[in-house]
Amino acid sequence: MYTPALPFAAWPADKLLRLGLFFLKVGSLLFGSGMVLFAFIQRDVVATYGWLTQQQLLDAIAVGQATPGPVFSSATFIGYLLGSWPGAVLATVGIFLPSFVFVAILSRFMPWARKSPWARTFLDGVNVASLGLMAGVAWELGRTGIIDVFTIVLAVVSFVLVFRFKVNSVWLILGGGALGIAYKVLFG
Repeated sequence: MYTPALPFAAWPADKLLRLGLFFLKVGSLLFGSGMVLFAFIQRDVVATYGWLTQQQLLDAIAVGQATPGPVFSSATFIGYLLGSWPGAVLATVGIFLPSFVFVAILSRFMPWARKSPWARTFLDGVNVASLGLMAGVAWELGRTGIIDVFTIVLAVVSFVLVFRFKVNSVWLILGGGALGIAYKVLFG
C-alpha cells in the first residue's frame, strides 16, 4: 500500500504551492481527453521534478481508470502520494478549477467559434497535437509496464478486445487486475 512520499508536516509550503500550481497549469492546458494529462505528468512530475517514478505514474493511471469519475481522479491520487490529504485537495482543486473558469468565460464565444473557419482549424490542430502527446505517453508507459511475456499477452489481448470487440474498458481493467493477481499467486 502506498503512503505519501512525505507526511504533510514535512512538506515545505513552497513545495505544496508548486504542487497546486502544477495541477492548475495542467488543468489550464488540457484539451480534449483527460488522457493528455499523463503527457504533462510524465514530462514534469516524473522526468523534470522527480516527484514520482514511472511505475508510480502507471499506478496512478490504474487508480484513475479503476475508480468512477473522470481520469482526473489520477491527479487526486498523485497529490495524495506527494502531500497526503492536503496534496490531494490541492491537486484536485488545481486540475478542476480552470475548467469551470474557462467554461464560464468561453460559453459566450462558442457561437462565434463554431462559425469561424480559423477557430475550427485551430481546434483541429490542437486535437492532432493531443493525439501525438497521448501516443508518446502510451509508448513511454508501455515500455515501463510491458515487461514480460505475461504483460505482452495481456496488452495484446486488451488491445484486440477494445478495438475489435468494443469491450468496455471497465471489464478490461477488472479482468486485467484479476489476471494480474492470479499470475502473481501462481507464478510468484
